[in-house]
Amino acid sequence: MSAWHDPDCTVVDTFLKKSQFRPGSTPTYRWYLRSFENVARRYPAVDRQMLGAWLKEMQKRWQVSTLLNQVCIVDRFLDHLVEVELIADNPVAVLRGRYNVKQSKPIWRALASPNPDEALAALRRPAPYGSVLGGFMREHVALMRSRGYQYETQAHWLLRFDRFLQSNPDLAEVSLETMLARWATAKPTRNHAAECQKLARILTKARYRLDPSTPPKRFDVRPEREVAREHRRPHIFSPADVRRLLDIARSYPSPEAPLRPKVLYTMVVLAYCAGLRRGELAGLDLGDVDLQSDTITVRGTKFYKTRILPQTGSVMAELRVYIDARRCAGAPQDPGSGLFWHEHFNDRYTPVTVSTMITNVMRRAGFKPPTGRAGPRVHDLRHSMVVNRILQWYQSGINPQDRLRFLSTYMGHRDINSTLVYITVTQDLLQEASERFRTVGVRCLTMEAQS
Repeated sequence: MSAWHDPDCTVVDTFLKKSQFRPGSTPTYRWYLRSFENVARRYPAVDRQMLGAWLKEMQKRWQVSTLLNQVCIVDRFLDHLVEVELIADNPVAVLRGRYNVKQSKPIWRALASPNPDEALAALRRPAPYGSVLGGFMREHVALMRSRGYQYETQAHWLLRFDRFLQSNPDLAEVSLETMLARWATAKPTRNHAAECQKLARILTKARYRLDPSTPPKRFDVRPEREVAREHRRPHIFSPADVRRLLDIARSYPSPEAPLRPKVLYTMVVLAYCAGLRRGELAGLDLGDVDLQSDTITVRGTKFYKTRILPQTGSVMAELRVYIDARRCAGAPQDPGSGLFWHEHFNDRYTPVTVSTMITNVMRRAGFKPPTGRAGPRVHDLRHSMVVNRILQWYQSGINPQDRLRFLSTYMGHRDINSTLVYITVTQDLLQEASERFRTVGVRCLTMEAQS
């Protein structure tokens, strides 16, 4: 007997109407979901067995790679079925929790494989904080976050160490120092050595908080210094480089998503002119753009800061053009909706997608190779904004030291020291600084010599 209770066959159309997909995509999505519904009616429950049967039936018509590119719509449909209480649980979400997998696509790929049991078993990941030190590390992360720290990077270090301990149960009875020493030998890279030093510092401080009688320990700072010396210098885009990026973004090929070139163009404008981080771009709401006061509001970002950024007339003109195009494309006009709107899924772009899209523009503009991590990063647009702003101050006869505290606030930094990290000494900047010293400082030296 089937557990699928939809006698009027309205659940698929209700889901498609609620999701507000592009009109051109709706027929394809309806066909996929109807085929899913037909298989579900033949099974007593929407579970792993039913999903496997649907995948086998679809593989007769589609290649696996093409099929896996479309299963995301079925995953969202399953969440909708849970929401309307047609099924109790999303079976894909259940499998993700059972095998501790973050994404759904590996689960679908395993279910579509010839041997799903082996494929699923290969996906299994250790449970977070499941080692002998798991509870201690989890409590430490919770404590630091309760004190106001984001503690994201440090939590990743602790989770990697936790997985290492789970895969080496023989370390359960040894001291913390021995565990850390074994972890340091797991990889020969300098980055790993530096990470081990930082991790050791975190754990010994956390242990000292619980047991003040534990003697303090000095750490070797050489691994961190070696990594810092090898850190990639930011690429500073000149105004001509930025114009090239804007031209490439404006002409970005996107026949199925006509709004995307305008989205990319406006993202690059704000990344450079306002110095926004990728997460800040993704987090902008439509209501954050004030066309009356020519400002944008960046809310609750790094260091939990919210700041209001005034923009030039040219930037606001581009924002007006984009917002008009966004409205014509059918985007929601709710002030809380994402400023950068995705036409396919009627939702905002994620920070990862923002980074990927702008990186593709850099590749097309010739600043990065077709593949790989070499070349400029998206964050380098923020660095370029700082350097070019200081360069313009020099050229206008303004002392940058008098303006750095304002620039620090504009960038959303905690203090001026964080802003100084962004000042990369380019040849143009060095030339302007030298010219300023020649016109101001040399005269003082001459006066001292005459006296």
